[in-house]
Parts: sequence; structure tokens; C-alpha cells
Amino acid sequence: MGKYVLKRLLYGAVSAVIVVLIVMVLIYSMLDRNKIFSGDPAYNHTASNGRTTYEYARWEAYGYVDYITYADYLRDQVKAGAMDAETQKAAAALGRTPEKDPELTAEYTARFREEYESQGYEVVRLDADVNKKGRVKDGGNPAMFAVKDVPLLQRAATYFTKMFQIDSIHYVPEETDIGERGLTFTLYDPVYGGEKFSPAIIGNGTKYKYQLYFDDQFPFIHQNMLTINLGESFTVNQGVDVFTTMTDTQGAYVLSSITYPTGVVMDRADDLHTATYVEGSKDSIAANAERFTDDYTNVRTTKGGLSRLGYSFVMGILSTIMAYVLGLPIGLMMARHKEGLLDKIGTVYIMFIIAVPSLAYIFLFKAIGTSLFGLPGVFDMESSSKLMYVLPVISLTLPSVANLMKWMRRYMIDQMNSDYVKFARSGGLTESEIFTKHIWKNAAIPITHGIPGSIIFAMTGAIITERVYVVPGAGNLLTTAINRYDNAVIVGVTLFYAVLSVVSIILGDVLMATVDPRISFTNKAR
Repeated sequence: MGKYVLKRLLYGAVSAVIVVLIVMVLIYSMLDRNKIFSGDPAYNHTASNGRTTYEYARWEAYGYVDYITYADYLRDQVKAGAMDAETQKAAAALGRTPEKDPELTAEYTARFREEYESQGYEVVRLDADVNKKGRVKDGGNPAMFAVKDVPLLQRAATYFTKMFQIDSIHYVPEETDIGERGLTFTLYDPVYGGEKFSPAIIGNGTKYKYQLYFDDQFPFIHQNMLTINLGESFTVNQGVDVFTTMTDTQGAYVLSSITYPTGVVMDRADDLHTATYVEGSKDSIAANAERFTDDYTNVRTTKGGLSRLGYSFVMGILSTIMAYVLGLPIGLMMARHKEGLLDKIGTVYIMFIIAVPSLAYIFLFKAIGTSLFGLPGVFDMESSSKLMYVLPVISLTLPSVANLMKWMRRYMIDQMNSDYVKFARSGGLTESEIFTKHIWKNAAIPITHGIPGSIIFAMTGAIITERVYVVPGAGNLLTTAINRYDNAVIVGVTLFYAVLSVVSIILGDVLMATVDPRISFTNKAR
């Protein structure tokens, strides 16, 4: 079995990569890249050359192009020791047109053009945009930059190679004065004032201050040594990684007494265990200087709601349990009383679910639930009422019940017509004994294959259901990202779904082999 699982995992990894490549082709090759500016308020406040440079800067951030400005080139020259700051300032002064460039500027712009054109870049020079009076318009300053499209394979390679990031004490630039780099182990976490026994590993020079720590939140032990990077969101959750977007809590802030590194105690929602390094952040903000002793000041906040995965998983698990509890017994009874009243009613229900578009019956159930029973039709994270789960869970459960009824009925009827059932009848067994001891056990084997998938896919959420009921889950995240053209979120969530699909199939096969000894993953004959 081990070889089989390893082989399927390998094939699954390849399949996931192919899925991501297909999505990248659709996003970066077939969709108009200008769509990313449709909901960008900053874009509408730029004009002339400023708008052009803003476009290229955003296209680079979204992964469409590799974009280097002339100013970036000069800064790199300073870092490399090829020029000093005074020369940089003089060379940066672009004329309104190339002919009006100062001699030093002309020299370095020529070098810039030569260097990047030799690397396949297109070098663009924008002349100053002036009005009739000869004054430069807002955003009309001259500009120069090099740009080239990022090949799909390069983009995909970068995405996968940077997916898993291992923190290091060399994350902070070596020239930065941060004191002695290293890791420190403590039994008394400073977050709790140094009074509570709580082991932790604290880093200096790392991206995350806390590499390992314990708290009272499941799974109780947490680490930041290895992090998953699925790409940075640009619109849905600006500046935050897709994986963090899916796993961070939501809702209202939860205040608690926080002891900051300086010893200051305040009632805030800051989670000091998430502190990351931001160069110069302590001294640039007065509030940070009061609370922190170093530049590990960027912290996430604690909120009272569940994460996007959390909401999807809770509703998915509830609907899965209800679907199996209802669907399997009803399907069994339909098969046992074939052509009877129950079988006919069940068949009508199955046909209804199959024939009617899911969006239609979801709105139907929502209308009935809100008007007749007064159930909440919109999910509210701030509400303490559990009734807001009812309609989304029912909308997820009913189609699953129909699917399980259909397949359970089919498998039962197939088994009822088998030769071993005829022999069992001839041997004097009652119909109840035949159903419970033979038919049910054999018919349930194929059903078990879908159990792991049903549980795992509870985390992915239901795209349509979550959209209709405004559930802040993983499914709603994908539709929101598509509407806002957030490419990183679309690719990240797609990869997440692909990985879960592979894992669910493998676990389904393993479970079938466990419950049915006749199934083997080896090539040896039995």
C-alpha cells in the first residue's frame, strides 16, 4: 500500500501543477490585464505619464511583467558601489526630452538602455507632458523604464519554488544593525509577562520573532519556521498571503491584557506571537517606540470569529453528517421497497435536485426559510445566534442527500440481483438477514470511497451557497477574487482545491481497501 500511496501522491502533485499552469494560462494570457484596474481607486487619480508608470508597476506586482525604472537602476548602482549618492542625484535628473538631458544623465540613460536591451527588455522613454503654456501637467514628469513580459514557465517556476519558505536568522539584511543574530529558547514566554510556564523559541534576524510557541488555541503548539506562501492578495485582503487570508480569524477584535516588550501593559487585540520584522518601524512610529524594543512590530490581531476555512469546515461537516445520516437509510429503504411509495417519492426528489439548477433551489430554500420560519438569510459574524447556520447547512445537505440516496439505491439493487443473494434465500435466510448481513455490507463499500472526500471538501466551502448567504468562507473567497481580478488569490485557492482533491481520492482508495479485504494495491494475484 505504501508504494501505491507514494505513486498516487506523485501523480497527484503533477496533476496539481498542471491545474495551476492551466489557470495561469487563462489568467495571464487570455484575460485583459487592464481589468485589474476596474476597482482600483488610485488608478483613477493618476494621469498622463503617471498613469502609464502606475500601470506597469501594478502589472509587475500582479506578475505580468518584469519592470525596472531608471531610478531603480541608479539605486542599484549605489548599492553596488559603482556611484555615490551625489552622482545618483545628478544622474536622476531627466530632461523634458532626451535631447535636453544633462550630460551625466545622458551617459547613464545610455548605459541603462544598453544593459537592459541586451537582456531582452523593451526600454521606454516618456517625454514630459506639457500644456499649452509649456508647464508640465500633473503626472506628466518624464520617465524611463525597462519592461518585458514574464514567460509562463518562469512565472510558474517562481511560484512553486517560493511556495515553502524556511525562516532564517539571515532574513534581515546583513548590513542592518540588529545585535547578535540567533535563536533563544525560553521556558517563560515574555508574551505572558515572563510569569507563565510556556516554552518558546525566539529569533533575532529572522522574519518572525517567534519561531515556536504554545498557547491555548488549537492545535496549541504553533511554528513559524516553515511557512506556506500561496501568493500575496492585492484586493481581497491587500498585502496578505492567500494562505494567511484563508486561515486567519475574522470578525470583531478580541481585547486582552497585552504585555509588550517594553513592559507596557495595554488592552489590545495584538497577537505578539505573529510579530514580523519591518526595518525602521520602531523609530518611525511613536506608538511602536512606546511598546516595542526592536523592529519586530508588525503583528496580526486576534478576532472573535472563525477563519474562512473554519466557517466552511463547520458548515461542511454538519452538512456531511446530515447527508449520510439521512441519505443512506432512505436509499436503503427505497431499494428494499422498490417501486413502492417511498421509492417513487424519493425518485421524484432525486430528479428535482438533478433537474433544477442549484442556484434556483438555493434561492427557493432561502425564500421559504426566511419568510415562513423567520430564519436568517444572511450570515452575520457578529451574531451569537446559531440559527444563521441553518439555511446554508440545509442548502448544502439536500443535494448531497439526493446523491447518496441515488447511489445507495443503485448499489443495493445491483446486489439484490446477485447470485449469492439467491443462494442465501435458498438457504433459508430471511430478507432482513440478507439485507443486513450481505447486501448492505457489499453495497456500502463503494459509498465509503466518498467519505474522506466529503470531509476534506468541507474545508473548500460551497461557492454558490456561501455567495448566496454571504458566508465569509473559502468558497466565497474564490468568487470574490474572480470579481476583483485578484490573480494571486485565484491561483492560490485553485491550488488548494487541487491538493485537497488528490488527498481525498487517495484516502478514499485506502479506506475502501481497509473495509474490503478483496481490494489490493499490489500486482500479486491472490
